[in-house]
Amino acid sequence: MTPVRRNALLLAGGLVVQSGMIQLAVALGTVTIVSVTGTKGILGLGPAVFLIAGALAVGPAGRLSDRVGRMPVIRGGFVLGTVGPWVTAAGCATRAGVLVFLGLALCGAGQTIVLLSRAAAAEMFPPERRARGMSIVLFGVVSGAIWGPVVFGPMFAGRTLSAHDLVVPWLAAGIFTIAGLLLSFGVRPDPQEFSARYATAADTTGSSPLPELLRRPGVATAIVAAVGSFAVMAGVMNLAGYVAVGHHHAQGSIFTIISLHIVGMYGLVLVIGDVIERLGRLTAMVSGLLVMAASNAALAWLDSIAGMSLALFGLGLGWCLAYVAATTELVDLAGPAERGRLIGATDLLSSCSGAVLALGGGVVYTGAGGSVPLAATAAGLALFAAAWVAGNGSRAGSPVVGVEA
Repeated sequence: MTPVRRNALLLAGGLVVQSGMIQLAVALGTVTIVSVTGTKGILGLGPAVFLIAGALAVGPAGRLSDRVGRMPVIRGGFVLGTVGPWVTAAGCATRAGVLVFLGLALCGAGQTIVLLSRAAAAEMFPPERRARGMSIVLFGVVSGAIWGPVVFGPMFAGRTLSAHDLVVPWLAAGIFTIAGLLLSFGVRPDPQEFSARYATAADTTGSSPLPELLRRPGVATAIVAAVGSFAVMAGVMNLAGYVAVGHHHAQGSIFTIISLHIVGMYGLVLVIGDVIERLGRLTAMVSGLLVMAASNAALAWLDSIAGMSLALFGLGLGWCLAYVAATTELVDLAGPAERGRLIGATDLLSSCSGAVLALGGGVVYTGAGGSVPLAATAAGLALFAAAWVAGNGSRAGSPVVGVEA
């Protein structure tokens, strides 16, 4: 087995176990906040804290990875992803809202840092295979679809979602990320070293500052697609669990909905990489955003478990198409010493936007009539992003000279 393939499989394995923590945080973050604090009006605050912490962490993490390598930073993300669920569990056990918010913040920071694995995977492959390289690693997250029903589902059988009942699941979530940390030590050499094979001397003599990178042709278009797709997906996904409870579904059903959403996000990712390269990245970005708009609109009238699962599956599939295409484009438009900075800045904007939508979505849901206005708002935002990307497609740029050599 070649070092590139071995590294890709190990990075995928890390996301396999990381996905257990992510699914619990997504499915029960809002419910945990309400259970511990007893305040329904702040249900959007939990996801917002999760996403904002991720946003604040990923930018510096990306810049640091350009200097010290990808894996030391990714390992640090696994550490945060272990400590976060355990702090949340402590908050549930003591009914301390401060600890719950702190734990969710650590979970969010750990998640975004570990997800830098996707860019690390892409740069190990030649330019024409980067979308597929990223797909191999992201496919690992699809295993999260089984954690909820198989591992977490039985923990809630016959139980209410009281603060006490949430302690053990949060403790279990931290164990998953320990396994990811152990796998990460097998990744060698560092993925950043592979990227130098596809760069010329012109690319290795220096790097452009972030403002200059953002002005590069094609970068803004890809960033809008990445930020728009992530923000809408994250905002809706993090509220889906509470929306399901609001429709009077059993607590265990939350994991079915989130599982189908994760299958949509990552289940077809191995195929999506090839589809993106065949369609063209601009077409893939626009198409993915349109699928997201339609799926969000469907939530206005699909309120059964099957209906919500179908809509969330479509939301995940649209995100996969748009986000993988946008991220692959950004990798191509930056040199080896610039990618961590550019991807980190994009993730920063994505997470902040997702936090705003989660917080605002919680307000819309509780104060403006429930799921219908929430679905309409999310669909409109995805449609707006699709129109902007399509309208600015002529500005798409060429890869950095030398990186595509």
